[in-house]
Amino acid sequence: MDKYDREILKVLQSEGRISNKDLAKQVALSQAPCWRRVNALQKSGLIKGYTAIVDQEKVGLNITAFAQITLDNHHPETVQHFDQGIQQWPEILECHATSGEYDYLLKIVTRDMNSYNHLIYDKILTLPSIRSVNTSFSMQQKKRTSHLPISDDDFK
Repeated sequence: MDKYDREILKVLQSEGRISNKDLAKQVALSQAPCWRRVNALQKSGLIKGYTAIVDQEKVGLNITAFAQITLDNHHPETVQHFDQGIQQWPEILECHATSGEYDYLLKIVTRDMNSYNHLIYDKILTLPSIRSVNTSFSMQQKKRTSHLPISDDDFK
């Protein structure tokens, strides 16, 4: 990956719907080489896809919660059941296996506290080997981005 690829990635993170003509202009390439580079970045998996960023409150998702999950054990079957279980619920936006006091950190969005409780008690806690769930609720979002901090230093 060279400086042109990095510049293409930076621009596409901010303007995913930019035309190839405008992208080529911003990264100082002609249109055909720019298109080939974007295509290669997509095929290599560096660009995983394109999406719209939706305002969660305007679609009625008013609760953002971070649930810390601790399992009873780390047997392969237990972890597999947990991994499969969390994939089925769209309210869970992210799941991170973590080091420290708990095993997983889930980012969850729901309409209200009732729907959050339903997700926790009727779904997540029915998974085998869950020892505990400890939740923190977001009071106010101060920053949200999906832009990775791509710099030239990262690729030397």
